[in-house]
Amino acid sequence: MRQVRRGAAPPPGPGPSAPPYGGGVPQQPSYVDGQGHGGDGYDSGYNTGQVYGSPGGHGPGQGRGGAGRPAPDWRRRIKWTAITVVTALVVTTVGTYFWADSKLNREVDLSKVIERPEAGEGTNYLIVGSDSREGMTDDQKKDLHTGSAEGKRTDSMMILHTGDNGSTLISLPRDSDVEIPSFVGSDSGKTYPGTGRHTKLNAAYAEDGPELLVRTVEHNTGLRLDHYVEIGFAGFANIVDAVGGVEMDIPQDIKDKKSGADLKKGKQTLNGEEALAFVRTRYALAGSDLDRTKNQQKFLSALASQVATPSTVLNPFKLYPTMGAGLDSLIVDKDMGLFDLASMFWAMKSVSGGEGTSMNMPISGSVGGNLKWDDAKVKQLVQELKNDEKVTVSGK
Repeated sequence: MRQVRRGAAPPPGPGPSAPPYGGGVPQQPSYVDGQGHGGDGYDSGYNTGQVYGSPGGHGPGQGRGGAGRPAPDWRRRIKWTAITVVTALVVTTVGTYFWADSKLNREVDLSKVIERPEAGEGTNYLIVGSDSREGMTDDQKKDLHTGSAEGKRTDSMMILHTGDNGSTLISLPRDSDVEIPSFVGSDSGKTYPGTGRHTKLNAAYAEDGPELLVRTVEHNTGLRLDHYVEIGFAGFANIVDAVGGVEMDIPQDIKDKKSGADLKKGKQTLNGEEALAFVRTRYALAGSDLDRTKNQQKFLSALASQVATPSTVLNPFKLYPTMGAGLDSLIVDKDMGLFDLASMFWAMKSVSGGEGTSMNMPISGSVGGNLKWDDAKVKQLVQELKNDEKVTVSGK
């Protein structure tokens, strides 16, 4: 340790007196480093102004060469981070929209439908489940118990009305007795005059496809249909699997060799194969088409509710497979947009959540083995839908 050594004391005895105040410069102390080394004045280790902990003599807050380092501009960093995140979200959203829009199969041309009723308030969708086996392998047909019939028929039909007074989902039994009206062939363009012929509702689809089905429903109800949505067997099963299955409360034990259903009563999660078997089951329910349509309504509402949950919508690893499976499988009309499709799913979810109404078309009896609609109730129901009023009519 450096030590201070004072100058030598003056010798005793007479001598000149001390200089007057200010009359001289007192001797400066010298510093010794503890090893006998020293010198006059402050040594070089101190007179540089060096501060401990600051090598090279740089003071606090100074960079080398004496320049100060500027503080980070956090406002600027946060601003550009936010801009980057927002830009990425916009690009992803826009890209997803155009990707999804390009996957819609807009094959149905409602402009070919003639003598249409006037449009009412709200929006009406005709939702059709077909037994199309298009694109299915032999193993898939076997696993899903679909058989190998050529062509396609309607396995279920529903009208979904959305408006300001809630949503209404109405099942149209495929055995409904309807009149086939005059129509223009979807492919030939030839006009076929009506003859008053009555048949089952699903025969209209088998005869000339979606356009004649729309024409027949509109003619027999007086309700204008704004959009058409159809899904086949394979697509239905793929959507269910993509969302990880759908939870259902099965009302009774069901075993149906024709549909492949083998389900126990109670709550359970159905995969695609089990779900398809459940909605197709008819003979395990005393052969009732009305009971089958109720099960179809329950399941489709539960499926829509599952698709619209945050766990699906906010999870890209589930959302994109679900959208891909669904959009690839759907056949819609040429005017259908993604927002129309989203509106349809939200409306179906509201029905399952108790905010809407689900019912069968009112039936008054049977004729020729077909189910006859209750004309008075159907007329009242259609009028309420046209005016977008709360539905007061009920159907079993």
